[in-house]
Parts: sequence; C-alpha cells; structure tokens
Amino acid sequence: MIAIKKKSISVILPNYNGKHLLKQYIPSIFDALHFSKVDYEFIVIDDCSTDDSIAFIEFAYPNIILLKNQSNSGFSKTCNYGISKASKELVFLVNSDVKITENYFENQFQYFHDERTFGVMGCIMNFDGQKIEDAARMPRYKGAKFKANSFYYSENPQDKIFTTYLSGANALIDAGKLKQIGGFSEIYSPFYFEDFDLGLRAWQMGWQCYYDHQSVCYHRVSASTNNMNKSNFVKITYNRNSFFLQSLHLQGFRKTLWLCQLFTTTLFSHIVKGEFWIFRSLTLFINSYSTLEKLRIEFKQQKILFESTINLDDIITIIKDSIENKNIKWL
Repeated sequence: MIAIKKKSISVILPNYNGKHLLKQYIPSIFDALHFSKVDYEFIVIDDCSTDDSIAFIEFAYPNIILLKNQSNSGFSKTCNYGISKASKELVFLVNSDVKITENYFENQFQYFHDERTFGVMGCIMNFDGQKIEDAARMPRYKGAKFKANSFYYSENPQDKIFTTYLSGANALIDAGKLKQIGGFSEIYSPFYFEDFDLGLRAWQMGWQCYYDHQSVCYHRVSASTNNMNKSNFVKITYNRNSFFLQSLHLQGFRKTLWLCQLFTTTLFSHIVKGEFWIFRSLTLFINSYSTLEKLRIEFKQQKILFESTINLDDIITIIKDSIENKNIKWL
C-alpha cells in the first residue's frame, strides 16, 4: 500500500459576530488537524465583529493568527485577506458554523497527488446527521442559465467524484493555485456565488474540483441567518450576484439568449409576484457592467497564460462523462 503524503494546511476561518460558534466548533478543527498530524497554521479573520469574538480568540486561542478587517467587508474580501497571509501548502476554508469529524482530512490528501487537483470538499450534513445538505454538484443549462443545483454522490470510496465547485464552508484547496487564480472575486461581496465563480474559474484553468463522501462535516444554521435570508437585502444581493455569475461565464449566443431572458421572462415573473426589489438587483448589475467587462478580460488573459480552452460546455461534458459506470446516488 502506497503511503499518502500529507501536506501542510492553513486554516482560513472568516468570522463576524460568531463568538458562540467559534467556542463550539473551533475545537473540532484542532482535533482533526492533530489527528492527521500535519504541520498547520490557524488564521481567523474578524470582519469588524461587535460581539466579544476578538477577546475570546485572544484569550482562549493565543496561538491562532488573528487578523482584523478595518471595515466590514463580507465573505470574499475577508477570506482573501486570510489567503494572502497563508504560508502552508493547502488552504482549508471553513465557516464558523461548521463542525468537522476527527478524521476529516485523512481521505482528502490523496487528491493532491494529482497536479491537476484544485481542491476537494466533504459531505455537509445537517447537525443531527439525518440529511445531506451539500454534496457534489452536477452542472447543466436550464434555459439559457448555467446551473449546478443537482446533488449527487457515490458511496464507493474508490470513486473519484467531480463537482462543479467547492462549498466555501469546507473547501481544502491547493494554496498555490488559489493564489494564482487570485482567490475569490470580490465583486460578489458581501456574499453569495463567490464559491461557484471560483470553481468555474478553476475548471477553466484546466484544474479539477472533487467531492469526497468519506469526509463529513456538520452544519448548523442559526436563527439569525434564517431571519436574514428573508430580507430584501439578501434577495437583492443573491439575484445581483446570480446575474454577475452568468454575465462573467456565459459566452456568445448563450449569453445573448440569457440577457434576453433576464429582461423579459425573468423580470416579468418577479413583477407578477410583486417582487419589485428585482429592479434594484438589475440596477446594481447594470451599474457594474464595466467592472464585469474588466474581469472578463482578465480571466481571458489568465486562460491564455495557462494555455486553456476549457469552457462551460466542456465542464458539463467532463463531469457527466466521469460518472459513467459508477453507482451514483442523487439527492
């Protein structure tokens, strides 16, 4: 049996008013790091918390590298700050409301023996372990839109399962590739779709994203998050960022078709339901168009640098072909 080389890990944990979560779930991350016996550093980036998060970290975990944002910046900017300071071979991006199992990393090191691997994520269960919340994501077109909302997995530990993108809640990523690609795109701040975008950019560089069903973590959604998800601000941001993603990655006829769909059927369906906040999402999207164009040019130049011609159609084909002859289960 070939021994699996274990790489060093930089834990990157963004925090905003999560003292109660940090207290509960940081120990599980340390347990997993110690179980795997790897060289590591643990970085918490505080996004201007108003609770006692900073004082708690400084007192309870003096060995944690604590970074502090100067202003509330959102998920992508906060993570990028931590990524810029990471010094290990792999980066483990983890949310403050996630508890990982003791052997979480053990099956994931093998993926990084392949130089094409960008990263791997584990199975995300709800906290009572009764339901899978997140698994591998199968890409497809729905109308003109590119989607990845169909979940699948294999219980065979020998199967290597691709996923369209890695959940920002529990992604183990090659640090060098993550920095080469520039981390998360900060246009998505404060939240939503930044991990989807990162995965699509990674695939189009010629790298691969994996899902490992043997690596399990548990996710607890707080009441405050549930309340926030009902607000118009979140709906506006979610839809704006959805428009960003499609605009950045669709090309040619599909992009033209999507824009026509956006300003006709999509807009009309929201108006019929009385969701007039959609106009704010569209306005923010339109006002960002010049920035999006710059990002498209930068991404195209990156692909040329990496000599890659992979596009969305190729990602769909690669992932669909990879599940042939595998006993796949769908959620």
